[in-house]
Amino acid sequence: MTQNTVSGITNDFVTFEIGDQLFGVPIDEVQDVFKPQRLTPVPLSHPDVAGVLNLRGRIVTMIDCRQHLGLGRSSYEKMMAVGVERAGESYGLLIDKIGDVLSLEPSAFEANPVNLDKRWRAVSKGVYRLDRRLLIVLNIGRILEFGKREAA
Repeated sequence: MTQNTVSGITNDFVTFEIGDQLFGVPIDEVQDVFKPQRLTPVPLSHPDVAGVLNLRGRIVTMIDCRQHLGLGRSSYEKMMAVGVERAGESYGLLIDKIGDVLSLEPSAFEANPVNLDKRWRAVSKGVYRLDRRLLIVLNIGRILEFGKREAA
């Protein structure tokens, strides 16, 4: 995730949009970026689970990030996905639009602002203030805790 530059160490993030909000995930947490094809619904699954698909021989559980954040269901035909792995399981986070890889100085990282929307705060590790936007660093673990929240 880090690399040396002339100015020092930087953190690299894969960026993407969900709704109008810019998010980033450390590049070392991303397995791949892909366009989901042929989602198979999973009966009686959590509302955040859009379905599953076979990606190069792996069964990937697709998580609807728009649904998780209270923005309504995604239009799967137009979606992209960020592939991640947790506890030996493969997941795809459905997003609206993929962005760039950004290299940012760790010193520019900030705690969540007090006025950050509670939906974003619930899934955020912190933020970077960019020129005209706020980059929320996504806590993937929190997105994938949906089953634990209901069991509690």
